Amino acid sequence: MKKSLRILALAIAILSLAFWAVLGAHGGWTRTTETRWEKDAVTELEGPVIVKKFVPGVDFLGLSLFGAAVLFGGSFLARNKSKNYENTSPAHSH
Repeated sequence: MKKSLRILALAIAILSLAFWAVLGAHGGWTRTTETRWEKDAVTELEGPVIVKKFVPGVDFLGLSLFGAAVLFGGSFLARNKSKNYENTSPAHSH
């Protein structure tokens, strides 16, 4: 249980860093729209166009790394699976 929580925490940390980097590594807050300047086909004037686009910010990164840290910390509180071995060695039998 401890090992699987630690592996899951590491996977979340690595995947969130990769996701954040690939989608823009934005240093501000997470954005769901992006403004682009495009030329209008009819008037040939440039103007702002708002496009829906998810760009994760440092809040996304911080929250996912915090979640990974909580899982990792929780792994220290988890108990190992108990192994019920009977002591069958001749030295300990009475």
